[in-house]
Amino acid sequence: MEAREFVASLVAGGMAGMCVDLTLFPLDTMKTRLQSQQGFSKAGGFRGIYAGVPSAAIGSFPNAALFFVTYECTKSALGPLVSTKTAPLLHMFAASLGEMVACLIRVPTEVVKQRSQACPTLGTRKVFVDTIRQEGIPGLYRGFGSTVKREIPFAMVQFPLWEFLKVLWSWKQNSAVDSWQSAVCGAFAGGFSAAVTTPLDVAKTRIMLAKKGTRTASGKVLPTLKNIWNTQGISGLFSGIIPRVTWISLGGFLFLGTYDKVHKLLL
Repeated sequence: MEAREFVASLVAGGMAGMCVDLTLFPLDTMKTRLQSQQGFSKAGGFRGIYAGVPSAAIGSFPNAALFFVTYECTKSALGPLVSTKTAPLLHMFAASLGEMVACLIRVPTEVVKQRSQACPTLGTRKVFVDTIRQEGIPGLYRGFGSTVKREIPFAMVQFPLWEFLKVLWSWKQNSAVDSWQSAVCGAFAGGFSAAVTTPLDVAKTRIMLAKKGTRTASGKVLPTLKNIWNTQGISGLFSGIIPRVTWISLGGFLFLGTYDKVHKLLL
């Protein structure tokens, strides 16, 4: 990858991340509270819907920038070795690798953000300080495994679908897609991916919000999913699906549309 392409991916990815995270933050708060074990009302209801926004603001740019740099570098490096038929496999691999790298920043951001969302009276700074004091640095990475296990399946569905829809639209109109068309493809891809991976998102949220020392706090996804199934059934596994799908559909439109537009402008 050329230096210009690298910088374009870095800046476009970071700007796209900040755009979607800050614009749609209230929907993310509602989703977190719906998924919390204590329930929507006790977690804050509609009060303080911007609780935790400083954490999101700090982490969104480097998180998204790291993802897209990794994604584009992987595509650039392996692209010549891949045929048109196997291109979706490359997109799956590149997106999965990008998610794993991005989670190094995303997980600490998510831990502080979600705990602030579930306890809006504490404030972001106090949540961060309490987490460090009580659990140390490992506390900021609580749920790293469950986040990666959620993000990889999500990325393996979203990005090949996004790339496929762009190719299909381009073929239909016999010209390259515009940024707004890329955004529409991103909305469809994001919404579908969000729906099918909601149970993994619920498990990730429960693990991050669990009290230290509890079984859920150990970070094991399958036992957490089993416990949710046993206590709340299918509705528990898909709690928060409406705000999640709405948030990620709108987020996919803004995120991938902004990335495509800024990336083209910088190049």
